[in-house]
Amino acid sequence: MSRFEILLPYYGDVALMQDAVRSVLAQDGDDWRLTVVDDGHEPGVPEWFEALADPRVRYYRNERNLGVTGNFNRCVELAEYEYLVLMGCDDLMHPNYLRVVRAAAVREPRAAMIQPGVRVIGSDGLPYDTLVDRTKRKLYSPKDHGPALLGGEELAAGLLRGNWLYFPSICWRTEAVKRFGFRVDLTVIQDLALVMDLLVAGETLAVTPEVCFSYRRHADSESSATAYTGHRFEEAKRFFRETADRLDRLGWRQAAKISRLHLSSRLHALTLLPAAVKYAGRLGATAMLRHATR
Repeated sequence: MSRFEILLPYYGDVALMQDAVRSVLAQDGDDWRLTVVDDGHEPGVPEWFEALADPRVRYYRNERNLGVTGNFNRCVELAEYEYLVLMGCDDLMHPNYLRVVRAAAVREPRAAMIQPGVRVIGSDGLPYDTLVDRTKRKLYSPKDHGPALLGGEELAAGLLRGNWLYFPSICWRTEAVKRFGFRVDLTVIQDLALVMDLLVAGETLAVTPEVCFSYRRHADSESSATAYTGHRFEEAKRFFRETADRLDRLGWRQAAKISRLHLSSRLHALTLLPAAVKYAGRLGATAMLRHATR
């Protein structure tokens, strides 16, 4: 019986997507299926999937571009099995990925989310360490490095203090994700919003430390002027304030206070200030300072 729906919302680099697909095809067992939802128009992609002729792979191309959040929700609509993974189209599963999450699902069958161990890589596929990832490891992630089951206000507060999860590597219980879906008014922080919905609903996160997934960061993305317009931080600020009000009503006072402060998000804006000056000039610098200080 198939249990794992591996979903690949795709847009962009063809070669990296093909590597991601090959990493899924290297998984063992017969309890999984790969579903690729193409939100782009790169030539040759449908033909490449047709040539795979692999019954474990489904391929769809959207008639119109749905955008990131829209394509996430389209993927969730197509999920039919007990668990799903919304894998990044440039990330890589290690051959042991499903073995790790299978074991975690057996150990914690009621968990709505499973976060396995992750290695961060760069555009070239080599290990890539950034300030963001060092901060996740040293300040925000759980200090107990063994398997654990987390939830409630304590986990909500920890993630609002600093989101140490790697969204594309998470294995989700499909029923729980379908219950909420991704907020269509969010384009950057929709993953954390879904996690908050689940925690407020009483769901839990299973953490297992064994590394089985490579999450790709692209250094060149930092040079995009659009990253410094302030849009993503305005969205984040709105989310944190709304979440603070929600948690106050729930009685999670400490988590609400942390969300209202959203210190890690503001500090992140400060770390981007030099690049904002370089790539977006005064507009970028103003956007970073506005988020960091207000």
